[in-house]
Amino acid sequence: MRILLVGAGGVGSAAVAIAARRSFFATVVVADYDLTRAERAVAGHGDRFVAVRVDASSADAVAALCREHRITHVLNAVDPRFVMPIFEGAFAAGADYLDMAMSLSHPHPARPYTQTGVKLGDEQFAAAATWADAGRLALCGIGIEPGLSDVFARYAADELFTDIDEIGIRDGANLTVDGYDFAPSFSIWTTIEECLNPPVIWERDRGWYTTEPFSEPEVFDFPAGIGPVECVNVEHEEVLLIPRWVKARRVTFKYGLGDEFIEVLRALHKVGLDSTTPVSVRGMQVSPRDVVAASLPDPATLGDRMRGKTCAGTYVTGTGTDGRPRRVYLYHVVDNEWSMREYGHQAVVWQTAVNPVVALELLATGGWSGVGVLGPEALPPRPFLDLLTDYGSPWALEER
Repeated sequence: MRILLVGAGGVGSAAVAIAARRSFFATVVVADYDLTRAERAVAGHGDRFVAVRVDASSADAVAALCREHRITHVLNAVDPRFVMPIFEGAFAAGADYLDMAMSLSHPHPARPYTQTGVKLGDEQFAAAATWADAGRLALCGIGIEPGLSDVFARYAADELFTDIDEIGIRDGANLTVDGYDFAPSFSIWTTIEECLNPPVIWERDRGWYTTEPFSEPEVFDFPAGIGPVECVNVEHEEVLLIPRWVKARRVTFKYGLGDEFIEVLRALHKVGLDSTTPVSVRGMQVSPRDVVAASLPDPATLGDRMRGKTCAGTYVTGTGTDGRPRRVYLYHVVDNEWSMREYGHQAVVWQTAVNPVVALELLATGGWSGVGVLGPEALPPRPFLDLLTDYGSPWALEER
C-alpha cells in the first residue's frame, strides 16, 4: 500500500505518528500547501515517509502527485472545502480514497430550518455508481465522528439490538486549555461550518429534515469522569450516513459545546465573521472565516496546555436481542495526558486520526473491502473494533 496523506495539520501529523508504528504500508507521502509543515510532520518517523507540497484545491495537482508516487490510497486530512478536488483527483489517478469529513452542504434557499438543501456528502454520493463501475472504493467519514461513531451504530444493529428506536451520536469533553479564554481544540473553520449550518435529523417516517442551530438541548452524562454536559443539535455526517445502511426510527447528532462556545459562534455569525465569501480589505480579498481561523491558536499546538478527556460515542435505544428494552452508550475516550505522553499529539486530533489509520490497515490486509462510495457502517464492525483495541486504544460499552 502506497498512501498519499493530504494535510499535515493536527490530524494529519497525528496520523503520521500513529502509522509510523505499523507495518502494513510501504510509503506515506505527506502533502501540504506548506512544505515546511509537511516536513515537520514526517521528521523522525523514518524513510517510509516523504514530504511534498500540493495545492489541495486542484484535482489535477492531486492526480499528478498520485501518479508520480504510484499511490494506491489517498487519505484526505484537510478541511471539507477541499473534499471534492481531492476526491476527484484520487479517482482520476486510479487510487482509492478515504476522508474524515464529506462534501459540503448548502441550506435550503427558502426553508433552511425545516428542509434540507444540498446535504453533506451529496456530491460524493452522486458519483457512487462511477466509483463502483470502476471497482474503486471511496470510504467516506472515517474519522472519529463520523467514523468510529458509525461503526458503533452498525455494531449495535448487528449484535445488540433486534429493533432500534434511536441512534444518537453524543460528543462531550471536559478539556481545558491553560492560558486561553477561547481556544478550540479542533479546526475552527470546520467547527463553524458544522455548528452554524442547520442541523439535520432523520426519521423513518419523515426522512431527512432540518432544525434551528443549537436546538433540542439535553444534558448527557458522559463516562470516564467527564460527567454531565449539555448537548445540542449540530449538522454532522452520521445523520446522512447511518440511515443508508442501518435500520432505526431516528438518527441524531448532538455536540457538547457549552454556553460560552455557543455565544462565541452566535456572535461570529451576527457580524458575518463566519462567512467564507471573500471581502475586500485594503485591496486584498480575504474570507472572514479564514481571518478568524488565523487569529486563533493552531489546535495542533495546544497539547501541552490541554487538560482533561474527550469522549465520542453512540447512544442507542430500542429492543435488545433478549426482547427487552435496552439503552447502551458505545464510546471511546482519550485522555490528553496519555496521547501527549505516548504520541506527542493532543487528544482530539489523535482520536480523529487513529481511525483512518485503522481503516487503511484493514483495507491493506483484506479485513475490509468494498467498491463505490461507502460510509463506515457499510462494512463489518467487529474487525475494526478489534484492531482499534490492538492499537492500544480500546472502546467501551455502558448500559444505561
